[in-house]
Amino acid sequence: MKKLRTRRHAVVLNRSRGGDVGITIVLALMGAIMVLPLIYMVMQSLKPLDEFFVFPPRFYVVHPTLNNFRDLFFLMSTSWVPLSRYLFNTVFTSVAGTFGQLILASLAAYVLAKMELPGRKVMFQMIQKSLMFSATVAGTITFVIMRYLGWVDTYLAVIVPAFQSSLGLYLMKQFMETNVSQEMLESARLDGAKEFRIFWSIAMPMVKPAWLTLIIYAFKDMWTAGGSSAIYSEQLKSLNTGISQIAAGGIARQGISAASTLLMAIVPIIVFVVSQSNVIETMGSSGMKD
Repeated sequence: MKKLRTRRHAVVLNRSRGGDVGITIVLALMGAIMVLPLIYMVMQSLKPLDEFFVFPPRFYVVHPTLNNFRDLFFLMSTSWVPLSRYLFNTVFTSVAGTFGQLILASLAAYVLAKMELPGRKVMFQMIQKSLMFSATVAGTITFVIMRYLGWVDTYLAVIVPAFQSSLGLYLMKQFMETNVSQEMLESARLDGAKEFRIFWSIAMPMVKPAWLTLIIYAFKDMWTAGGSSAIYSEQLKSLNTGISQIAAGGIARQGISAASTLLMAIVPIIVFVVSQSNVIETMGSSGMKD
């Protein structure tokens, strides 16, 4: 009988060491390819202006400098709308939009996954099909609704449309359907627990990886979102919009543009790296059942 291979006292897949080496090499190459855009982004942000126009273009930087970041902060500090205002707008709308999307998606997912709602299968099929359409497609309708409600040129024009994301609802529904036991919910109902108490105290803790993943994706989308078509006042615009306006000043601001791109990407990258295990677990579970 063939002996099982072990590593650190744990049984591993029974394949040859050559297979392990081959898989490791393939994964290392794939990882290197995936990290190249990030490395290129860092290199671009450190290039002095003259290296942007070298031919043939270089992937690396010869004389790294932090002048791009210095110039960016100088231009932002001298803008008639202060940097702190742009930053507040971005943080406020990102947090509020993420929180609202989390609550609404979780409540709707609980109803679709664990309650006998008439027509819930049809509703979920509509949600699945809506994933094929970009939010830009509904941009005109969203603007008309915001105009009718009188929310144009207010924070609500940015925050409320974020609540309608169907991706978060899809993830939460699939995860609740797979990981929340119907028997446990029935037991709580027999003990006299109200439905919202069951949702908040039983269902939500059991799907923690799912709502952490939803927070990451929702916050990333809100943080990196460009200017809303319903926002006209400069005092209400996001940090991304303010930086883009300053960086779009011609070829002389190529370095500033590269530095701003890196700064806007840092926060979502850090959030994802810290919580990547929850993202992997959620993606693995969300496709297990239809």
